[in-house]
Amino acid sequence: MTFVRKVSAVTAALTCSGVLAATEPLKIGFIGELSGPTAAVGQDQLDGFNLLVERNGGKLGGVPVQIVREDSQLKPDVANQAARRLVEREKVPIITGVSFSNVMMAIHKYVTDNEVFLIGSNAGPSQIAGKQCSPYQFITSWQGDQASEAVGKYAREKGYKRVFVLAPNYQAGKDTVAGFKRYYEGELVDEVYTPLTQMDYSAELAQVAAAKPDAVFAFYPGGLGIAFVKQFAQAGLRTSTPLLSTFIVDAVSLPALGQDAAGVISGGFWAPDFDNAASREFVQAFEQKYGRIPSNYAAQSYDAARLLDSALAKVKGNVSDKPAFMAALKAADFASVRGDFAFGNNHFPIQSMHVMEVAKDAQGRSSLKTVATPLATYQDAYHAQCPMP
Repeated sequence: MTFVRKVSAVTAALTCSGVLAATEPLKIGFIGELSGPTAAVGQDQLDGFNLLVERNGGKLGGVPVQIVREDSQLKPDVANQAARRLVEREKVPIITGVSFSNVMMAIHKYVTDNEVFLIGSNAGPSQIAGKQCSPYQFITSWQGDQASEAVGKYAREKGYKRVFVLAPNYQAGKDTVAGFKRYYEGELVDEVYTPLTQMDYSAELAQVAAAKPDAVFAFYPGGLGIAFVKQFAQAGLRTSTPLLSTFIVDAVSLPALGQDAAGVISGGFWAPDFDNAASREFVQAFEQKYGRIPSNYAAQSYDAARLLDSALAKVKGNVSDKPAFMAALKAADFASVRGDFAFGNNHFPIQSMHVMEVAKDAQGRSSLKTVATPLATYQDAYHAQCPMP
């Protein structure tokens, strides 16, 4: 056999054994809402993730990656089919994104039972923070109660005695209200849950006007929030009743809301005015590339990319060594936009929760200004139910 033939034979053998296969891009699945009234949420998640990938020349951890996108359409059955395509056909070892809790609950068990790493960058239902947690989940956003817990404590400290509560009727809505009630000690005038696809709140706002509460607490993400705030203002409530919220007013919704959102209070883990190097770099890069202020959805997805960047570098792209990759993810050795970052036993962040107010930024744009930190460096309410150490 000639030397050339020997080399060719060795090359073929290595390719078949998978040694050379490592040069092929590592596939990462992305599942998110990319159509319909909540599409801005999923798009910001995707844009935040891609920002780091593109800055790194199409790599994470020095490894070429290919992002395989799936639109879950806010439908659990569609999301389930998407997850199966990614796992069974695309053979992805990692899935990220996941915008809504009903979608997360539809795919979580299937994905993690197949030992695919689930790097969630938005949805954080209470079940997977507690009894249904998995060592294959790593959530870079927040547990669904946390932001509203901060708002509940803020409402208590502001002295509001009577609050009217509204949220969509699905897991995140129920978790959000549970979080608010955990720290708010006054009277709940009413607790109203609306269908997840409802966009007309005239009947509910008439109830609010009749009840005359000290404040309203509401959770409506994406396009739902835009509709709610506009109708809240049209009903004449903006000037008479403080509106407390979580994920209603953000960089996704504020351009469409304008003056209707002025003074609205929101809870969250991060805002564009955070003064740390990672956050400043992220905001500048995002605005330069996309021409808009980044939302929390983009920020937590950017953190998901940074988490993978650090973990893939530690294992040199060898995600088949699952214990090593899991340990690298748990170490969370990256600079987060929120400042310090660490995972708790349930692989949700231990983090501070802040309260922001809609105000003009230095360029005269509506944005979020951090005004308080009711809960500093704390763990979610469900971690003790998770059997992981």
